[in-house]
Amino acid sequence: MEDVSSFSHSRKKEESSKVKMVLPFDPSTLTFQNVQYYVDTPQEMRKEGYVQRKLQILSDITGAAKPGVLTALMGPSGAGKTTLLDVLAGRKTIGYIEGEIRANGYPKVQETFARISGYCEQNDIHSPQITVKESLIFSAWMRLPACIDSKTKTKFVQEVIETIELDGMEDALVGTPGLSGLSTEQRKRLTIAVELVANPSIIFMDEPTTSLDARAAAIVMRAVKNVVDTGRTIVCTIHQPSIDIFEAFDELIYLKNGGSLIYCGPLGQNSSKVIEYFENIPGVTKIKDNCNPATWMLEATSSSVESELGIDFSEIYKSSALYENNKELVRQLSNPPSRFQRCVFSNPICPKLLGTDQKLPMETAFILLEKSFIQLDAFRVHYCNFVDSRHPLLGPRK
Repeated sequence: MEDVSSFSHSRKKEESSKVKMVLPFDPSTLTFQNVQYYVDTPQEMRKEGYVQRKLQILSDITGAAKPGVLTALMGPSGAGKTTLLDVLAGRKTIGYIEGEIRANGYPKVQETFARISGYCEQNDIHSPQITVKESLIFSAWMRLPACIDSKTKTKFVQEVIETIELDGMEDALVGTPGLSGLSTEQRKRLTIAVELVANPSIIFMDEPTTSLDARAAAIVMRAVKNVVDTGRTIVCTIHQPSIDIFEAFDELIYLKNGGSLIYCGPLGQNSSKVIEYFENIPGVTKIKDNCNPATWMLEATSSSVESELGIDFSEIYKSSALYENNKELVRQLSNPPSRFQRCVFSNPICPKLLGTDQKLPMETAFILLEKSFIQLDAFRVHYCNFVDSRHPLLGPRK
């Protein structure tokens, strides 16, 4: 994390330089302090002699994600990257979470937080029978407040298409992966766009560049950077990125095996900050010229290196000045700014869109939406009815 004294200045700079869009939103800061996550110990481990009733997956995670900053969540396989992402996003329905998570200084309430956050799954799930623009319009009309008029929603959808660089393919059918329609990279960008049309302040992305070649990954990351430039807060898990992809991020949260934090701070120009931090640890191998910093970190901080050097990278981090700076930054950001009030939303969501005047809870509406995407046949019927009789823009399908 950056120094506490420089945060206020950088925040003003970010807010003044961010790209304006037709729908306003409040840039949001997410802080997390001493986060722990446990699950019940599997029976197999108990049979092998593990006596604890709970198995700890995440241990004492403290940090912050800020507006206009692209944060990478990285570590070896099994370190808990996606688990931490899900805990912060409020997607964990089992297990035990301890610690404090705050949004804009207020304790995170999931019902409210869901309205200002989006989540891009690693697997892209879209209906193959509709176009790119239809996918975005459907998401926007289902998820944006009913008080926003159709003209504004339409303009916002078009802005999202341009931001994610989907213009030129907006009338293309999504199609079936590997058979027809959009490529894997285009589907990934569509996933990001579907979340962005809900106008979130914070977006979580689970490995957005996985299974993509270098060129496709660069295109996706360019779209992600465009979203960050609007002033939104983005946290991405990444796994074995290229140099260009890695250095596209602004800050890094790095976990080791066992779910412990060993670095949380800025990457710096050409990854200089993170390289300097680890090279200053006695015994750590210096990075070679033209070496990928991400690959070097994975090798230099592995469990075998810890055993060989007789050190614990998480304990070294906790005794560092960087850790103290992060704690102070989190403490400051945990105080609600005067311009923010606790968010409280009414429960109806576009009742007329669903063909009823009855007010529906947010959860019910999203269950309907989820079922529509899972049951594709039902989705086609529901969507065609939606287009023919209720949507003011698309009109009947040809």
